[in-house]
Amino acid sequence: MSRIPEDELEFRFFRAGGPGGQNVNKVSTAVQMRFDVKNSPSLTEPVKARLMKLAGSRLTLDGVIVISAMRFRTQERNKADAVERLEAMVAEASIKPVYRVPTRPTRASKERRLQAKSSRASIKSGRGKPSLD
Repeated sequence: MSRIPEDELEFRFFRAGGPGGQNVNKVSTAVQMRFDVKNSPSLTEPVKARLMKLAGSRLTLDGVIVISAMRFRTQERNKADAVERLEAMVAEASIKPVYRVPTRPTRASKERRLQAKSSRASIKSGRGKPSLD
């Protein structure tokens, strides 16, 4: 997995809601991290494409991923949380998907299936009411 350089990330801090008492109203602890995927030199093109697809609603029209972190009560922990989440997304995007090679059933497997079907049908036909012959 390629690690994203710190200079490619842009951080903005703002006040977060939630628990924290008076501290919430005074200190800007929440983090909004921006990462320009389109113009990033540290990622390969296939990884960029998969990352942009994986980002979903966090991706802007300019190709920038925006991650907001406000889980913790300190700026440092929120910043680390945002970076960690981005790195997890990059790690997931850097795994190349395995494509299934389509195969056809063999003649023997088709015959086994038909044989099983006919034997099952004969078992079920024996369960009916006896005829009046």
